Parts: sequence; structure tokens; C-alpha cells
Amino acid sequence: MQQHLPSRQHPPRPSRSRTYAGGSRTLTGLLTAAAATTGILMTALVPGAQAAANPYERGPAPTNASVEASRGSYATSQTSVSSLAVSGFGGGTIYYPTSTADGTFGAVVISPGFTAYQSSIAWLGPRLASQGFVVFTIDTTTTLDQPDSRGRQLLSALDYLTQRSSVRTRVDATRLGVMGHSMGGGGSLEAAKSRTSLKAAIPLTGWNTDKTWPELRTPTLVVGADGDTVAPVGTHSEPFYQSLPGSLEKAYLELRGTSHFTPNSSNTTIARYSLSWLKRFIDNDTRYEQFLCPIPQPSSTIAEYRGTCPHSS
Repeated sequence: MQQHLPSRQHPPRPSRSRTYAGGSRTLTGLLTAAAATTGILMTALVPGAQAAANPYERGPAPTNASVEASRGSYATSQTSVSSLAVSGFGGGTIYYPTSTADGTFGAVVISPGFTAYQSSIAWLGPRLASQGFVVFTIDTTTTLDQPDSRGRQLLSALDYLTQRSSVRTRVDATRLGVMGHSMGGGGSLEAAKSRTSLKAAIPLTGWNTDKTWPELRTPTLVVGADGDTVAPVGTHSEPFYQSLPGSLEKAYLELRGTSHFTPNSSNTTIARYSLSWLKRFIDNDTRYEQFLCPIPQPSSTIAEYRGTCPHSS
């Protein structure tokens, strides 16, 4: 395994000194003080002025307990989408926050793996939706579809979700992400390659014959399993991560004591870091930066973690 990447260091800021003339501040100092005072007054006078800096924050301030909880603060509903009512993918289930009080939400579509159905990744639907996302777990057109096909189907499902679904008015079409397991994980890389406007991609024990992804412009969290014999990390997840451009916000999480099929059932570590990644990059919610940076250290559930810190996008 490679060494953990150190956090990126910012150069020290030069010290600032005041300039005095005849016992009074210079005009520059006065203007600076006036501007600062005005800013303070505006913040005090305008309700929610600081919160308005990021209109996409959803839900209460996160804690270790909340990011690991099986359910978040939002009540959720779900609706089934028949394969007969759509084209380009095999239908699925949409999970969404019931309340509309917070406006629209970011959305993520999740694909299952080879020979699998949406039921294999269904646990992520209500878990992520209850944290403030619209989540679409899909079936593919056939269970044998390869990653490139699954990538196109993820994009077709996103287009359906934002343009024709019954919950389209709840979704912010500018804040979208993709996830997938195994060949669905390989498909999430394909989707991000094809649509660079996506805000987040998370391949879970991903499989793909293409090992290099220098074209990606989407912040990507690659999740591997140390005991994976179907898509071993040495020939899949690690090369995926290493090939991502150096300028990209990216991370590599290797789960300890796990297998290729670990993402098919509820897993606290997958949920914690997937949620934090989606919040950080789909919602630009910097409150979740604390769970991604500094780089998480090896533990009973983490064999290795690498990544770019602190995140800037």
C-alpha cells in the first residue's frame, strides 16, 4: 500500500501592520475599518446573512453520531418507477425527503452490479434520502449489462429524474451525482467521464476493464475492499484512484475485513464517507469537511485512506 498523502499546506500569510500618520490611521486604514464595520452591521441586520453564503445546506449541523445514523433528520417517502414507463434504463425506486420546506435537493442515482437488481443497493436509498437527497436506485436493462452501458443508464436515469419524474420539482438539476456497486461502480466512472457537470461520483468495489480515468472532472471517492477477490483493489480500485488527475478532489477508502459484496448490505463506514462526500461536493456543505479532512487514519474498519485535503471546490 502507498503511504497516506499529507494534507496540502497553505503558505503562511504575511503579517499585517497598521500605518499611522500624525497619530491617526491612514486613509487606507480608515476605509478598511469602515468596510469591516459595514460588514458587521449588515450581518447583524440581515437575518440569516451568514447562512445565505451557502443556500444548499440541508439539515442540522452534522455530528459523528448523525453521519453514522441509519436515518437522518428528514422523513422520507418513496415511489416506484416501472421499466415500462422509461427508456434507457430498467426502472427503479425513488426515495425523497417528504418536506418541501427547505426547497430543492441534490440527487444521486445508484446502479447495482453484474447479475444484480436494485434490491442489492436499496439500503442506501432511505439512508441518504433521510439526510437530504433525492435518491434513485435503478435496475439496468439486463442484469448482464457492462460498465459502459451502466454508465449510460445512470445518465438516462438522472435525465428522467430531473425532467419527467413525479418528484422533478424537488430536485436541483445542477447538483447531481452517481454511485454504483461492482460493474455499477465502473459505470459511475463512465458516467462521470461522459458528463463532467456531475458533482460527485462514488464507485463501490468498482469493476471495469478500463483502469485509467485521467478525463474525470468530477470529485470522486473510490471505495475498495481489502478482501475483494472479484475486483481486487490492486487491479481495480487502486489503479482507478491513482489515474485520476492530480488537480481533482479525490479520495480512496479501503475497507478492512470486507469483501466485494460488502456494499450490498447496510455498512456504517460506507454510509459515513459516502454521505460526507455527497454533502461536501453536491451541496458544497463544508460542515462535512471535518469527516473527510484531516485524512482518516487506519482503524478496525479502515485499512487505508488517501485523498486531497483540505478540499477547495
